Amino acid sequence: QCAERIPEAEAVLDLLEKCPEHQKKGGFPVIVFEGLDATGKTTVTQAVKDTLDGILLRSPPACISQWRTVFDDKPTPIKRAFYAAGNYILASEIAKASTQAPVIIDRYWHSTAAYTIATETSGKVQDLPPAQDEVYQWPEDLLKPDLVFLLTVDPEERVRRLQHRGLEKTKEEAELEANSLFRQRVEESYRRMVNPACQEVDASPPKEEVLKTVLQLIKKHCAF
Repeated sequence: QCAERIPEAEAVLDLLEKCPEHQKKGGFPVIVFEGLDATGKTTVTQAVKDTLDGILLRSPPACISQWRTVFDDKPTPIKRAFYAAGNYILASEIAKASTQAPVIIDRYWHSTAAYTIATETSGKVQDLPPAQDEVYQWPEDLLKPDLVFLLTVDPEERVRRLQHRGLEKTKEEAELEANSLFRQRVEESYRRMVNPACQEVDASPPKEEVLKTVLQLIKKHCAF
């Protein structure tokens, strides 16, 4: 319905319709990195991609990311639909890339779900849907990764990194900074995800140490 009023929505839907249903993964591992902004995702994903000679993809995928600012200003249901559609378009790219090399992904479905759950819930972590709720389940029709990492740093360190970066904040980033309850709800939602669950990694140490930890876990969980 919103496509009539938002030209970009029509373009997103066109791309979505071109994606085959039930994407199948290739023979190479698919590894996702999740976490709040300034937890080191960009640095770690690039380093893992270089080390494994892999292919790096991001959510939302490049073909629709130029419209992100348009949808971030829309009502929440429209914004969420954009990110959800982005995951299925990204799955199409993952399916193709994973036939060629290991695929490293900067955010995927867990991000969309965690931010949606945290936004739809008000109050404390205790007010989130219970841990076994189906909202934490991976969608059956979405290509599943082999491994998902959740990078975490303590709140003070994260704010320090953000200030050091000096980048313009997204609305959600401003909310994370201003509202510690929202931040806690997002992180706890990540931790409750299942099938696949997140492997939590402390990203506070120097990047070389974080990379070493991540590579050890990849070696343990993924066959090359």
